[in-house]
Amino acid sequence: MTKLTKAEEEIMQIIWKLERCTVKNIRETLGGNPLPPHSTISSIVRILDKKGFVGHKAFGRTYEYFPTITKDDYGKKTIRDLVGDYFGGSMNSLVSFLVKENDLDIEALNELIKENDKTKDS
Repeated sequence: MTKLTKAEEEIMQIIWKLERCTVKNIRETLGGNPLPPHSTISSIVRILDKKGFVGHKAFGRTYEYFPTITKDDYGKKTIRDLVGDYFGGSMNSLVSFLVKENDLDIEALNELIKENDKTKDS
């Protein structure tokens, strides 16, 4: 799975949210005045299709797009890449960094551990 550019990820977030959509739906969700050009959004969605992040179904000249990779799966891969690229593959180093950077106290960390244990048991 390849990494998404910032623009691709912004469009993917919308596709994950809408589940099935057209370029028009994506433009409307992005909003703005004026709306982003149809051709720009269409180009990004076609790239996402080539990369395997979305599939499409044709309805005449209109295409409906849908995600082929879940947001959770992409998030997991992104975190694994982050840990590999910046923390030497060590989740402990990542957690240590997060604790230091966010002034996470021991009680909050223990609460996270308890929550994690509960989800493992489920």
